[in-house]
Amino acid sequence: MSKGFLVSLEGPEGAGKTSVLEALLPILEEKGVVVLRTREPGGVLIGEKIREVILNPSHTQMDAKTELLLYIASRRQHLVEKVLPALEAGKLVIMDRFIDSSVAYQGFGRGLDIEAIDWLNQFATDGLKPDLTLYFDIEVEEGLARIAANSDREVNRLDLEGLDLHKKVRQGYLSLLDKEGSRIVKIDASFPLEQVVETTKAVLFDRMGLVK
Repeated sequence: MSKGFLVSLEGPEGAGKTSVLEALLPILEEKGVVVLRTREPGGVLIGEKIREVILNPSHTQMDAKTELLLYIASRRQHLVEKVLPALEAGKLVIMDRFIDSSVAYQGFGRGLDIEAIDWLNQFATDGLKPDLTLYFDIEVEEGLARIAANSDREVNRLDLEGLDLHKKVRQGYLSLLDKEGSRIVKIDASFPLEQVVETTKAVLFDRMGLVK
């Protein structure tokens, strides 16, 4: 049983997860919370190498099952090398994307078998799920417009996908929300950043038993 607390951040492209996390980190540190911030795919050397392959804009020929298996491989290495040791050390681990991304993107988005994805996630994580998943929800068109307006953000292969895939991904997340509402909390990401940060902080502090 892990001693730490595992939080995953999920959402469609352009939902602002990274911006919210950057605003939250100093607040958590002021509370004396030891935080490990990490991301998928990536987080460790092998994971980052796999990330380069998955998100390379020139790899448009990548098969959907290849994409899924690369994500799963990165997930496993990241978990055993970085996430589990941090949890055992009692840290708050905040992951930018985790198991739900595979269901939303490769399941609903790419049309791969959900049961197969669930099995692969189970296999890769030994059944580990986040204590809390914060799902940042935004209309697809608004999220993609944010990306287009942000010249500093990396443009990856998924950003180049058509509108239809991104809409399927959002529906996937909403389906997961209906299915696992006790673990997944929806945050309306369409509001100004400061408001989204405050909402996220309230949810996180409540789940962790921190004084606001």
